[in-house]
Amino acid sequence: MPVFAFNGIDATGKPTKGVREADSPKALRGVLRREGIFVSDVKEDRSGAGITKGKGLSREFSWNNLLGPARVTRKDLSLMTRQLATLLRAGITLSESLAALFDQTDHRALKSIIGDVKTRVNEGSTLADALLNQKQARALAGRGLAVVMQILVRKAKGEDPFTEKVFSELYINMVRAGETAGNLEQVLARLADFMEADLKLRSKVQAAMVYPIIMAVVGVAIVAILMIAVIPKITEIFADNEQSLPWNTEFLIWSSHIVGKWYWLLTLLALVGVVAFAAWSSKPAGKRQWHAFVLKLPLVGNLVRMVVVARFTRTLGTMLASGVNLLKSLDIAKDILGNVILVEAVEKAREAIKEGESIAVTLKKSGHFPPIVTHMIAVGEKAGQLEVMLETIAINYEDEVDASLTRLTSMLEPLMLVLMGGAIAFVVFSILMPIMDMQSLATQ
Repeated sequence: MPVFAFNGIDATGKPTKGVREADSPKALRGVLRREGIFVSDVKEDRSGAGITKGKGLSREFSWNNLLGPARVTRKDLSLMTRQLATLLRAGITLSESLAALFDQTDHRALKSIIGDVKTRVNEGSTLADALLNQKQARALAGRGLAVVMQILVRKAKGEDPFTEKVFSELYINMVRAGETAGNLEQVLARLADFMEADLKLRSKVQAAMVYPIIMAVVGVAIVAILMIAVIPKITEIFADNEQSLPWNTEFLIWSSHIVGKWYWLLTLLALVGVVAFAAWSSKPAGKRQWHAFVLKLPLVGNLVRMVVVARFTRTLGTMLASGVNLLKSLDIAKDILGNVILVEAVEKAREAIKEGESIAVTLKKSGHFPPIVTHMIAVGEKAGQLEVMLETIAINYEDEVDASLTRLTSMLEPLMLVLMGGAIAFVVFSILMPIMDMQSLATQ
């Protein structure tokens, strides 16, 4: 049901304003008229921008209004899921719980989504069906060329570049299983735990990548400034000198000339390369080759494998514990792996299970899952506690990912410093060597 913001005058003659759900502006005017409110203005609030807790229409400053439409993040969904589980555990009905979430939520986009879900549930829809078609605008960071690049890359991957679903297939299937089994509050609590653990794992990986990326960007920027602005002016002193220059100085002058004259072409080639790589890696053959290459990389390949195993086992264990059958759980869990090689291994395991084979045996045959993982899964299958064993594997591998990221970061920091220092030292010595030679000749 649409949400409308209104201004009007109440029965005492005082100005009033607020936000209500109604089928149409006309229906809202009729409802308010029966309450003794004369409406002077009604406007549909699609994003919930005018809604704040207990304040009706808000004219307060908001960074969300300044930076663009608010988006529902994984953290927002995790918090909402935890709150909904808490309300249901307290014995409050689903409809009343959604109404309470709607009233207390300040997030514009999330408030609008909760309002729509509440309306659909009140009309007789299940919660899973109400969540199914909730969509929002995709994040497009930057402006101009950066946005165009993101659109092209997402189109090359076969994705809708402008919209995305708010609730994943995993989320919806777990909610559906909880509604069917009658333990929705337990499933939501388990789902909140899963989302929080997944967010923690993602944040660890992202935090580990921040330092190398910043160092790389700073290093490239420093070298570019030296090549374009500094080196050409310094090397002018060599122009009238007949003295032969060292090979490194000659190479530096040539590189500076190329970068200074053709920087626009180099930038364009880099952008074309990014788009071409995205297009190649989005096709089945290219994606398979790239993912296989990543798994074979020293250090990085093992880390990627551990992250995938941690996410796969936690997802599969959470879905099984929530009542989703094994085949459906495998079908959904494989979609969050992010690596085609490992997805193929899970698909083969799913087909083998249909024929009565053990999941542990099939995963072991693939050769892509560590022996300790397949052994623990086999033990869990025999003991009838597969979901518990999967949870144990996930916890252990998340701890291992944390330790590996710490080791990798400790190695990357000095390596990046050495590379940056080496590049700058090469530039400095390439300039100083001929100057020192000129001074020694002048003193002779």
